[in-house]
Amino acid sequence: MTNANDVAVGIVGLGGIGHHHATKLVDRGANLVGGMDIDADARSRFHEEFDVHAYEDEEDLYEVCDAVLVTTPNRFHEGYALSALDAGLDVLLEKPLAHTLESAERIAEAAHDAEGFCMVGFNNRFAEPVQVVKHYQDEGRFGETTHVEANYIRRRGVPGRGSWFTSKGVAGGGALIDIGVHAIDLALYFLDHPEVVEVTGETRSEFGNREDYAFVHMWGDDNGSDGFDVEDSASAFIRGADGSTVSLEVAWATNRPTNDEFVIRGTDAGATFDRGSDELTLHEAGIGGGRHHHLSDTAVETRESDSHAAEQATFLAAVAEGEAPTINTLEEALSVQRVIDAIYESSERGEAVRLD
Repeated sequence: MTNANDVAVGIVGLGGIGHHHATKLVDRGANLVGGMDIDADARSRFHEEFDVHAYEDEEDLYEVCDAVLVTTPNRFHEGYALSALDAGLDVLLEKPLAHTLESAERIAEAAHDAEGFCMVGFNNRFAEPVQVVKHYQDEGRFGETTHVEANYIRRRGVPGRGSWFTSKGVAGGGALIDIGVHAIDLALYFLDHPEVVEVTGETRSEFGNREDYAFVHMWGDDNGSDGFDVEDSASAFIRGADGSTVSLEVAWATNRPTNDEFVIRGTDAGATFDRGSDELTLHEAGIGGGRHHHLSDTAVETRESDSHAAEQATFLAAVAEGEAPTINTLEEALSVQRVIDAIYESSERGEAVRLD
């Protein structure tokens, strides 16, 4: 079996998230062999920072790789994922799976018949508190987990108006497909990915398209409301075939406090996980000494964790072993994509959408 750090890995898409992944790979001593981007300036910056070759054509990169990370804007996921799989490589594809459901389905179909595998980048699953919750769930401490309140809310956090993030043609949507995809995936992960049968949702564009959009910080340049044709918030209710449910609140911008909490409700216990701070609290009640009582909410202290690094470690280990990972699978990512598509459809139609 190949050592995970001997796997020759390249990165397709050398923007911010590509650099982030490259830094994590170098920090862990992985064998980063190159990058690829159609932009000459991006290639130059990548070569200068990481001292590896940056290619203009993906096929040239594939010749020196065992595996690739695809970190391009959403619209281009399909093309690069399919060409990498066709070259026999394993692929870690950043979230979301694609910019549309149809594109996501084509990726899944291609991967089904490919020599390599495709893992999808839902890094929040690898956070230490999330794994603690899953441990207690598997032990039966929560009883049956029935509902998750999923929040990924920024008071102001549009990632650069006029960037590809705010272009429906490139991103496929706005806050829902950008950060909502993480919230949906994590909620369904806590519920063991039930079959989703019904979705009700509403998307809103109330801030990013305003000339007087007020903000303190913005990740990218603000090129104005003319470059904004997506939603900046979404609310949804998701129902599983087993009776489990998810209530979802997502926003790039809204007039309320920031909230990154996931509240997991079970028949015997529950938990609150704050994705932003990594704080985890367990909630329980009981009967002792003939008295009904709440047990003190228990704050669970975990080690500081790097979810992207842990995700990469899982991916590279799977490549080295020649076995597709059982976490962050294409099937799960496709289920998330169907929910996203259904929320957009429900909002457009003004009614619930059945998926079964």
